Amino acid sequence: MNERLPLTVANLKANKTWPEMSRWISDFIANRPQFEGTIVVCPSFPFLAAASEEIRNLIDVYRAFDLNLKLGCQDISIFEQGAYTGEVAASQLFKVCQFAIIGHSERRQNFKEDDSMLARKVERARQSSLEPIFCVQGPETSIPPQVTIVAYEPVFAIGTGLPDTPENAFTVSREIKKRGDYKVIYGGSVTSDNVHSFLQEGTVDGVLVGGKSLDPFSFIGVVKNASY
Repeated sequence: MNERLPLTVANLKANKTWPEMSRWISDFIANRPQFEGTIVVCPSFPFLAAASEEIRNLIDVYRAFDLNLKLGCQDISIFEQGAYTGEVAASQLFKVCQFAIIGHSERRQNFKEDDSMLARKVERARQSSLEPIFCVQGPETSIPPQVTIVAYEPVFAIGTGLPDTPENAFTVSREIKKRGDYKVIYGGSVTSDNVHSFLQEGTVDGVLVGGKSLDPFSFIGVVKNASY
């Protein structure tokens, strides 16, 4: 991943059936935007293996060899493989996806994930060669070792249509980067209309897109405008 090019992440959360996800992938690749950065699509767990195969096939069909499209998962277990009913171990995702969202505010709030648990998840991800996208709510949020990509996602902006100001996102990004050699992306009500304002200054290195990633053409609009 080129550190100087933007990272655009689609977090589809607990949405879509497989036929809908398959159509999303097809529409996105068929209408792919010109984009030199890295695009990461994060569907639900049941679709990751099929999505990986679908992406490989469609990139060949549409000759989209210039498209740097990767897969990510939305969470991983704190446990390795074993008797943990309902869990998905990081090692089970090896070679299926390349990235893992860890510490999203919805997981922190709804599943009471704390700093200790999230640090274990980061460690599990690294052990299985997954790149963590570690979510924080501000510059004071604890960041575990081995994290290189940090997603700043203020809770008030998640799914509300009320994004943070670009100026504050720049300030938070600079504060986070004082703590380590991080790539910092912004998440929270990102749209095709506001994405460039978050990236134009060069302090924010990409975006984490939620609601506007559900429609492939809306996400294409975000990607088209996601440049410095």
